[in-house]
Amino acid sequence: MSASAIFVLDLKGKVLICRNYKGDVDMAEIDHFMSLLMQHEEEGLICPVMAHGNVHFMWIKHSNLYLVATTNKNSNASLVYSFLYKLVEVFTEYFKELEEESIQDNFVVVYELLDELMDFGFPQTTDSKILQEYITQEGAKLEVAKTKVPTTVTNAVSWRSEGIKYKKNEVFIDVIESINVLVNANGSVMSSDIVGSIKLKTMLSGMPELRLGLNDRVLFALTGRDKGKTVVMEDVKFHQCVRLSRFESDRTISFIPPDGESELMSYRINTHVKPLIWIESVIEKFSHSRVEIMVKAKGQFKKQSVANNVEVRVPVPSDADSPKFKTSTGHAKYVPEKNLVVWTIKSFPGGKEFLMRAHFGLPSVENDEAEGKPPITVKFEIPYFTVSGIQVRYMKIIEKSGYQALPWVRYITQSGGTLLNSHQI
Repeated sequence: MSASAIFVLDLKGKVLICRNYKGDVDMAEIDHFMSLLMQHEEEGLICPVMAHGNVHFMWIKHSNLYLVATTNKNSNASLVYSFLYKLVEVFTEYFKELEEESIQDNFVVVYELLDELMDFGFPQTTDSKILQEYITQEGAKLEVAKTKVPTTVTNAVSWRSEGIKYKKNEVFIDVIESINVLVNANGSVMSSDIVGSIKLKTMLSGMPELRLGLNDRVLFALTGRDKGKTVVMEDVKFHQCVRLSRFESDRTISFIPPDGESELMSYRINTHVKPLIWIESVIEKFSHSRVEIMVKAKGQFKKQSVANNVEVRVPVPSDADSPKFKTSTGHAKYVPEKNLVVWTIKSFPGGKEFLMRAHFGLPSVENDEAEGKPPITVKFEIPYFTVSGIQVRYMKIIEKSGYQALPWVRYITQSGGTLLNSHQI
């Protein structure tokens, strides 16, 4: 079971637009949503699902809007939430910014989209590229478009249109990995994992069949090959274009790709990872007068790699003032509204070590006990590098016209959540 009705509300709870799909829930029930939300907020118990009688509200907040689904059945909550986030994605594709003004300025298009995205409470066509073929933002075209629904909507391949043509056939593959590491004040890694995704930018003519080969350990074991580095991927999630039965039987990733940009798959690798940028910090407080912070950053990755746009965020006491900084590279600035020092290093080569010192004045009144000690966070991006060692072994492109196509691969490692607890004297 899915949603009975979908509502888009402003921050005061006023209904901007709504669509009743099943008629089994009174549309006036939405009047209770805002009072329930405020009641939960006052109690400090904000919940994604709220109930009034036998009616349930499932909601998300985006910008200055609430998107709410109502139901009185035992609905599949994950399906409803997936749909609400898909709604945000589609509206953003259409209107660039999804906010109150864009809903009010595009009422007709929003109603058209709500009609096509869901039918009798069940998601239908949710691919924005396909929707844009027959729901346009020009009123005149809208009428013409209604007379002819693209075959893609009824095709087995609903995510790709027929008759696509490119002068030069290419596919760009981005392997992007985020590492999440939690380190305690003694320097021990408490938890770590890698979250990755493979994104495509496809510029191929016709209806090509693609096959992607990775250094997947399960595949190598199935085929009796055990050479070189392999990876074990967990929590693998695919775009709808991937033939799941084929993957389950022989681990082949076979698909007809969507045109343009898409996320082919995401995965998680549960492995012990050391922080790629190691941080050591000492925070020294001189009672009632000042605090001095020393932060040392070391690149623990290959010397031939370079981390770009590194940001080390160091929390400072909320009553600190009169900042002074000294850095061996990059620049540091105080962000008082967030109680942070942000140390920015544009280019950080592997194996290098840099130092930042900060000096703050403190008021005479001590306020130590009331504050917690938030961790230091690190942000960065390292191109041409993956921590897990995942590799694209091949990308085969087969199309009946037999054209030659070029696959391009790029590897990027990013910081996900690198949290390091500081040592305080």
